[in-house]
Amino acid sequence: MEDDDEEPLEPSPVAKFLYPDPEELPNDIQMPIWDHLEELRERVFVGLLACGAAILTCFVFSKELVVFLEAPVADAGVRFLQLSPGEFFFTTLKASGYAGLLVAAPTMVYEIIAYVVPGLTKSERTFLAPIVFGSSALFYLGLFFSYEILTPAALNFFVSYADGAVESLWSIDQYFEFVLVLMFSTGLSFQVPVLQVLLGQLGVVSSEQMFSIWRYVVVGSTVAAAVLTPSTDPFTQALLAIPLVGLYMGGASVVRLIEQSRAKGAAA
Repeated sequence: MEDDDEEPLEPSPVAKFLYPDPEELPNDIQMPIWDHLEELRERVFVGLLACGAAILTCFVFSKELVVFLEAPVADAGVRFLQLSPGEFFFTTLKASGYAGLLVAAPTMVYEIIAYVVPGLTKSERTFLAPIVFGSSALFYLGLFFSYEILTPAALNFFVSYADGAVESLWSIDQYFEFVLVLMFSTGLSFQVPVLQVLLGQLGVVSSEQMFSIWRYVVVGSTVAAAVLTPSTDPFTQALLAIPLVGLYMGGASVVRLIEQSRAKGAAA
């Protein structure tokens, strides 16, 4: 015979996310579906306009942008060549496109958030701002790390390895492809703590479980660095693998702090 006084089970964080408490649902804005579509159209238009304006502006200053991206090997004696007609022109288009997306990213993120926020619960609204800010900060930190440390180390390794055997005459297009892929892959890899916090907030993985698999994280970071870095030298891969391990441990520590804060709030 079952006990009628048995307390109901507490719903999991995932269940709370899929089926939120009605008291948590927003009731301040009511819009018909056509108004939602019209708002979506306007925000997409603003995002595309900002993106186009940023890319055009970066293209106007494309030569200065090229000099900026060549700086990691400016003092290494590397000479850049245009190996086919229009190669430099299309390279500047590519570089301007990437740079324009970075410049317009805050505007596009704002438009997405402004459209999504009215449909979020109160707790999700509170949690959204730190996630977006942290994700953006870590992405730009990854770009900075790649430009200042990772890219110069990889390029100088190749230059020093070829010294005395061949002259470093590099294709401008292949150089920019190498640098841009390395920078963006580093920026994306710096999103590891954000993913950890999201999984911890949903209750999928606890901080204890995250810390318990640190050995696998070291191996996985090494493999990820080998995949993400365009170069094949172990020095460059180690330069990316070490920060990845540190970011993972930092993300696990943040999840533990959130769990402790949640436990204190439940006990109060």
